[in-house]
Amino acid sequence: MGTEPPASPGWKEKAIITSLNEKQTILIVDDSMLNRALLADMIGDAYRIVEAEDGKQAVAALQKEGTGISLVLLDYVMPQMNGFDVLEVMNRNGWIKDIPVIMVSAESDAAYIERAYELGVTDFINRPYDVNIVRRRVMNTLMLYQKQRTLMGMVADQIYEREKSNNLMVYILSHIVEFRNGESGMHVLNVQAMTEMILTQLVSMTDQYPLTAEDISLITMASSLHDIGKIAIPEEILNKPGRFTDEEFAIMKTHSAVGSDMLDDLELYKDEKLVRVARDICRWHHERWDGRGYPDGLAGEEIPISAQVVALADVYDALTSPRVYKPPFSHEEALRMIREGECGSFNPLILECLTAVAGDLESRLNRGVTGREISVDALRPRGTDVDEGSATASSRTLELLDYERMKYHFFASMSNEVQFEFTEEPPMIVLSDWGDRKLGLPEIVMDPYHDEGFCAVFGRENLEKLNRLLRATTPENPVIDMEVEVTVEGETRWLHALVRALWSEDAEPVYLGSIGKFIDIDDRQAELRDLQFKAYHDPLTEVVNGAFARKVITERLGEGDECDRDTDRHVLLLCDLDFFKQANDTRGHQFGDRVLQHFASQLQESVRGQDVVARVGGDEFLVCMDCPVDPRPLIERIHGSLEGEFEGFPLSVSMGVATTDDGVRDYDELFRRADVALYHKKRGGRSGFVFYGDLTDEERGSLLECEHTALSGIDADEEGDASPADR
Repeated sequence: MGTEPPASPGWKEKAIITSLNEKQTILIVDDSMLNRALLADMIGDAYRIVEAEDGKQAVAALQKEGTGISLVLLDYVMPQMNGFDVLEVMNRNGWIKDIPVIMVSAESDAAYIERAYELGVTDFINRPYDVNIVRRRVMNTLMLYQKQRTLMGMVADQIYEREKSNNLMVYILSHIVEFRNGESGMHVLNVQAMTEMILTQLVSMTDQYPLTAEDISLITMASSLHDIGKIAIPEEILNKPGRFTDEEFAIMKTHSAVGSDMLDDLELYKDEKLVRVARDICRWHHERWDGRGYPDGLAGEEIPISAQVVALADVYDALTSPRVYKPPFSHEEALRMIREGECGSFNPLILECLTAVAGDLESRLNRGVTGREISVDALRPRGTDVDEGSATASSRTLELLDYERMKYHFFASMSNEVQFEFTEEPPMIVLSDWGDRKLGLPEIVMDPYHDEGFCAVFGRENLEKLNRLLRATTPENPVIDMEVEVTVEGETRWLHALVRALWSEDAEPVYLGSIGKFIDIDDRQAELRDLQFKAYHDPLTEVVNGAFARKVITERLGEGDECDRDTDRHVLLLCDLDFFKQANDTRGHQFGDRVLQHFASQLQESVRGQDVVARVGGDEFLVCMDCPVDPRPLIERIHGSLEGEFEGFPLSVSMGVATTDDGVRDYDELFRRADVALYHKKRGGRSGFVFYGDLTDEERGSLLECEHTALSGIDADEEGDASPADR
């Protein structure tokens, strides 16, 4: 053939070959042994060579090796099966999309060359061969396809990981939607999985419903919104453990219409196909085949097929899952109840589909969020032309991403929470639309750990703590749950953070970032603080109540501990307003309330912040303090600060005092002693104080039967001194 002897590849060429994948396989197809040998020598020994002497052997090698073959050098003129026949087989089997083909032939007719390119060859080399051209074209083709495969793998991995993250967000947001009625996000995920299974079975059994794969995917996605109307149902009805009354059931039934109205009222995206399908499902997934459902009483094929399938999936998962009103039924019992019509009437054809997939239901449901499996084949170019195929895949990918973005924007707008996604490299956080409005931050913040505005809202210490906790997680336990204090427009608020760390799947996992949500719990915290305050404080005077005072004082006394007279003396005194009934009788009960409020304020001002001041009765107050020195001057000062007048009403105060000087550490005994001393003072003339320790044994003995409630009987003038706030 007049060809030059093959030259060895240069070092640059070897480096390029080595950088690809050592010993890539090249299939040489030619009926001439000499031509096969020449081509093998020209290519060099950096490749593994497989030879075929005709088209049939080539097809057999392709069937055996598959994509393990990196390149085919194909002759046209061969016995039994020529080169074009091999190309047609490769097109029918889809091999041409993954395995490049260089046609090698002496034919130079333009029609042959055009036909070869139409059948998908990457390049065409005419005989006689030029060694450098053959070698360079082989290398360039291999490099091109290697890069294409690498990029396709990267795209597949990225889409797969994004799909996993998206499904995780669906789980989190589904959990938010289902949280109010005590259900987990697994209900939504189970309904999705079962909807997809039944629809796939349905299209395989009949062509009555012309559903494409895209339609099935759309209905499956939309099924996650089937119960959004429950947001409008009161929690006491949603979580009622018993049977509904007629009125309660009527309220519950409104959730289907409410859900569809919510979607109809969307300002954006309301005309999107996903929203339209979701609206049908929301409104009609409680309709039944015999027309006995609600809200519109549709029957038969009047009910959209999407709503029919979601209705069945919803019923099955409700039966097999625990609810506040029932334990879970078994898989077999649930199927029996559905088939026998105990849960309403369903399309017989859909029931057949349920029977067909019943064996796989238990294994498919309740698996958790791992990301829907994506076939890499679905990401490959569909046309023979690489550029056109890549454009098709890219367009479809963008459509899917736009679709997902619309869905999550909708979920985020419903939840009124701050969702976010953080990436470690580059360091960046993306906030949901509602989130950036709530926090006054831009939607995208670069390097948030060093961004002044971001740090001003969250605080550097909070961010450092969150970062430490996330990095301390593992792929098996990636979720953290904490509360953080933030500053929004100068106001301090509390947020509940639920965050999932993202880890690579390497042998040694690498922290990649996080996704999560911040829930504003400040109002709830304020309500909790208010309830706690009300539980521990007197509503009129806002000093602590007797029950809380008893708890605190008991802890301070350290019951059972030895008392150190010099360093651990505690003083408990009871204060009683003399002639308080006259304030109520002469000036009215509202004035009496103001007297008590003034007295409590004066009492608090006369002691230290750590001392306990409590209201223990209508006009009686308690003070407990530690006092290592002689307490008498202190008691005199307190008594003097309390007496005087308020708005023309004279204030006279009687006080009984007990101390731990003799080692008494029991609260009840100290209170009894102070009560005895107070009773003695009231009986002896009021206005002043008496120490229990100053009483004689005879005086104490005469008062042993004294009870605190007896104070109201000392003088008929003081009977009924309690404030209206105590009635």
